[in-house]
Amino acid sequence: MSFQLKSPAVAGLAASFGLLLLSLPAFAQTTSIEGTVKDADGKPLQGAIVKIERTDVKGNYPVKTDKKGHYGHYGLPLGVFDVSVVVDGQVKDLEHGVRPTLSMPATVNFELKANQAATAPGSPAPPPDKSLSKEKKEEYEQATKVREAQIAKNKDLNDSFQAGRQAFEAKMYDQAIESFLKASTVDEKQVAVWSSLADSYMGAAGQKPAEAAALYDKAFDAFRKAIELQPADAAYYNNFALALAKAKKFDDAKSNLDKAVQLDPPGAGKYYYNMGALLVNSSQNDAACDAFKKATEGDAKYADAQFQYGVCLAAKATADASGKIVAAPGTVDALQAYLNLSPDGQFAGQAKELISQLGGTVNTKFSNPNAPAGNKKK
Repeated sequence: MSFQLKSPAVAGLAASFGLLLLSLPAFAQTTSIEGTVKDADGKPLQGAIVKIERTDVKGNYPVKTDKKGHYGHYGLPLGVFDVSVVVDGQVKDLEHGVRPTLSMPATVNFELKANQAATAPGSPAPPPDKSLSKEKKEEYEQATKVREAQIAKNKDLNDSFQAGRQAFEAKMYDQAIESFLKASTVDEKQVAVWSSLADSYMGAAGQKPAEAAALYDKAFDAFRKAIELQPADAAYYNNFALALAKAKKFDDAKSNLDKAVQLDPPGAGKYYYNMGALLVNSSQNDAACDAFKKATEGDAKYADAQFQYGVCLAAKATADASGKIVAAPGTVDALQAYLNLSPDGQFAGQAKELISQLGGTVNTKFSNPNAPAGNKKK
């Protein structure tokens, strides 16, 4: 017997379970780049400007080094970046093609050398030498025209893309779709455009249930295009999997999620957690339990995954003939694991209450697995 029983204790547990599910956090699609900058003497360089410039779609995220020479930007969109160090207005060093992921933020350190200088990304070519031949001058002028055309093209691309992002953030999905489609005609090789277009179609599907099936199909085509352009990036498989799950195409979702895990094993916990959250909200409790269990296996220190796995198992509780609640195997262990990992976490009170309702005993002698030896809580 399960929650259909009229037992007040089981009914109360079911109510608590429902409230806990609504507290699932959103999955942030951001990453970070950080590092240190040292001068020619190997000392931390304070006040240097570190320019983090997105190259797949235009974006600039300048930061400064602190007194320890450290810099960092922790809310970057997924993409490809050039990272350069500017001192006294001059680019001293740069790193091309930095590609942080959801599970693997990038660390870019710089050790500057005396009289070091580098060419900044996108810097214009020097003016032609007046002694150049007529043919060489014509070559220079032609190259200049090509660069100017590329700049104009990039401006159109960037303007359309940014308009799409603004419309998307405002949940004006039709306008976002229009802008991203325009951007795709300017440059069809921009993976960020196709990924954002896919997200916009998914948003529109949520607003227009009668048209959802057709919009889902367009979203899936855009996701496939993004994956075609960037087949080694786990994030796109993850996002495609979540979109497929929303359309209740769970087998296809699982295969794409497995691909994301294959490409990015350290991110397995987050990928499966995100899938579990979506399955819960789709009332697919058994599948959600499997996803949360995989999340805990992918990252044993992922506290929130332990909590949600415990909550998911709590829905499987039964009641014996006397009305006593019988927890599904592993429920209390998962909730206790959350408390061990995060004794003061946002779900600590709820975890303790659930353990109590399930007849277990809360262990108050927590041990922080991340604490240095000799400093663990007793």
